[in-house]
Amino acid sequence: MAAPAATPARHHRGAHRVQVPGSTLSWAVPLFLGAFFGFYAGFLRRTGTAVSWWDVLFGVVAGVVFAGLVYGLGRIQGAMIQEVRAISYGALAGAAVGFLHSLTGDSVLNSTGIGLAVGLATGVASFYVFHTREP
Repeated sequence: MAAPAATPARHHRGAHRVQVPGSTLSWAVPLFLGAFFGFYAGFLRRTGTAVSWWDVLFGVVAGVVFAGLVYGLGRIQGAMIQEVRAISYGALAGAAVGFLHSLTGDSVLNSTGIGLAVGLATGVASFYVFHTREP
């Protein structure tokens, strides 16, 4: 009986790993997160009074800045090693939550502590995901 012919191994890339620079997903996720962040920041700044144009402008600016940061991080994440990428996601999440908590009128120390806790938890969780899902 003859030996089977060697066939070249095919390597399939999962659809979740393919990142096309102009794809819809590259701007849709930052747009959604920025809109949510901006709406929530404007809502927290309102402090129970009637909505003013300053609250709307504050929310729009906060959302645009946050969406820009998320988009920028998503664009350069492929060039980062797992540890730096996890630290970056943790820092962005911690800063965002700390900023939103500071809008409630609570102390700076409490807002910083909550931001650090969320940032640390996000960094550890994202490192775990990157370390177990990537070669």
